[in-house]
Amino acid sequence: MTVNSQEHKKLQAILKATYTHSRNLACFVFTYKGLCALQSHVQGETNQMHPFLAAFIGGLLVFSKNNSINSQINMYLTSRVLFALCRLAVEKGYFPKLRWDPFPLHTAVIWGLVLWLFEYHRSTLQPSLQSSMAYLYEDSNVWHDISDFLIFNKSRPSKT
Repeated sequence: MTVNSQEHKKLQAILKATYTHSRNLACFVFTYKGLCALQSHVQGETNQMHPFLAAFIGGLLVFSKNNSINSQINMYLTSRVLFALCRLAVEKGYFPKLRWDPFPLHTAVIWGLVLWLFEYHRSTLQPSLQSSMAYLYEDSNVWHDISDFLIFNKSRPSKT
């Protein structure tokens, strides 16, 4: 069994992305833990600013290059941090605890915003999201046969 050139390139890209992701995480953890230990040693105790400062410096050193891997990691963390900050605000009493589940409203707002951005401000969305949405909401307007659903639905050149 031979792997064609396109499949080989895809495999190389996956392996490179996996390596970059794992290397960046390892470098960050090493930097973060080292800086936390250093701060604790210098001050003789630990405090809440140590993790923030260590992660701030580690993030700046390791994840500040704007590439697809770091972008994905940072977007993932952004969503998780926003959720955690909302929970913390409720826990600390800055916001009242709701008597109803806000998840359906959150879902509706997010989906409304992403489709509005896609339709009217597409360039502001990340390229991979633009591509996925174009496939789902535009390419799906053209239907040839079942292969469009099973393989990939793209406009085919006319045979005239």
